[in-house]
Amino acid sequence: MIMPVNEQITDAVTQSNVKVVAESPAMALSNVYQTAAHSTGIMFENAMTAQNQHNIVTQAATTQGITQIYSKDTIADAISIAKILKP
Repeated sequence: MIMPVNEQITDAVTQSNVKVVAESPAMALSNVYQTAAHSTGIMFENAMTAQNQHNIVTQAATTQGITQIYSKDTIADAISIAKILKP
């Protein structure tokens, strides 16, 4: 036995379903945009970290090179003084 259903109820349910179906493409696209923005943010963060690490390595190499340049005269002076003081 089929019971009659009020048309107002069926209209309300139908409209609710249409609303949900109509909003789903916008929700899906907003999720795509949010994921893309998050991925881009992580990409830039990784690029900045790599650049920072590169700068640290470059500064360390420059410091090591300058230390070696300045130490050559000191070693040469020490050898010369040692030869002079050696009887």
